[in-house]
Amino acid sequence: MGFDETANGGRDSRSSLVAMISGQPDRLRRRSISLGVAPDDAQDVAQTALLRAWRSIDTLQSSEPGQMCAWLDRIARNAAIDLARQQARSSLVPLDESFEDPRSVRREVEIRETLDGALRAIQDLPATLREPLVLSVAERLTAPEIADRLQISAAAARQRISRARKRLLEGREDASPGSAKRS
Repeated sequence: MGFDETANGGRDSRSSLVAMISGQPDRLRRRSISLGVAPDDAQDVAQTALLRAWRSIDTLQSSEPGQMCAWLDRIARNAAIDLARQQARSSLVPLDESFEDPRSVRREVEIRETLDGALRAIQDLPATLREPLVLSVAERLTAPEIADRLQISAAAARQRISRARKRLLEGREDASPGSAKRS
């Protein structure tokens, strides 16, 4: 078989592949789903399979539709298997990370208690101080933006944020051990 025959055979095979995919554009996606690939990943597997088919079209023995379908299905199956292997590798957790250190659990409990206390302190603030503080910290709004939203002046927004922070700091100092107020 000469160079021209191989080139023409490859060209004929490519034409057949284009015709098959054009006639059934969802074929590889549906095949991927039938192989157990999640619908969200099926389009990626189909594209991978089509790219592999395009690159290796010269290895196709015959461009007869039945053989081409079987060849494409085999490529789609291999792409689905590759995806499953990749997902399995990425979900593996090293053994030493899977067991919690009791000290880290204790630390997480301390952090949770601190966060719960902070949330209670913020909730205990009057609404006129809490709202500007939350808008400033959680939503990262500027004082003029807070002023627009609450229909107050920008100076009032800054003042309320400052007062809220001061109250939270005072509450934290009162709650810490050994911080009895001196007269």
